[in-house]
Amino acid sequence: MSQDAPLYLRRRPPTAAELQGIPWLGLLHSAERERAVAALVVGDAQAGDYVCRVGRSVTYWFGLVEGLLKMSADNADGLTMTFTGVPPGGWFGEGTAMKREPYRYNIQALRKSVVAGLPIDTFHWLLDHSIGFNRFVMNQLNERLGQFISAREIDRMGSPDARVARSLAALFNPVLYPGVGEVLRITQQELAYLVGLSRQRVNEALACLQEQGVIRVEYGGLRVLDLNALRSGDFPRAVARQ
Repeated sequence: MSQDAPLYLRRRPPTAAELQGIPWLGLLHSAERERAVAALVVGDAQAGDYVCRVGRSVTYWFGLVEGLLKMSADNADGLTMTFTGVPPGGWFGEGTAMKREPYRYNIQALRKSVVAGLPIDTFHWLLDHSIGFNRFVMNQLNERLGQFISAREIDRMGSPDARVARSLAALFNPVLYPGVGEVLRITQQELAYLVGLSRQRVNEALACLQEQGVIRVEYGGLRVLDLNALRSGDFPRAVARQ
């Protein structure tokens, strides 16, 4: 299938390795898992591809196996507001899937990514039959609520360094994004897209956080050394520099 075709036309069965990267499969009983695996598809997204768009009807519950996605929407002034990033292991849109309502946000690939999709009817079947799946979805909804409350706080922060820190902490959420671990594979430009700052300002913030022993910048990514500090630190030196 041509890479110029829409993402949904590039869907294919997942490989065994890709199935291992889906965190909720291990919570299902054998019959539930067989039904889910038979229905799951994956798509190979290119940078810039849309996984879902505002106003489109929900057909799948989506997750990211590999790569990096951005969740955003355009406001009344035509400006794009980024809500969060989605790193590997993250599943999203469960609220939309449960209500079968149109999407209120866009999900776009920031780089070449592997996106998994569970058909909406199978999603609802699992809700009706699987306790393990229900618990996973409930945990997702609970963590998602905390994530968006935190996102509102980030928008009001005057310190760019604290803003970068909180945004990184959100990407290292072990419940929502179990595939990340201690190292997030992300470029400074990708992080700038997610945070809403210039690449130069993000670079300065990362240097500040590294100086304070909170993160370590490694080749191709970032390693978290103190997740609690990312979540709650004030970073006064960053404020003083402004």
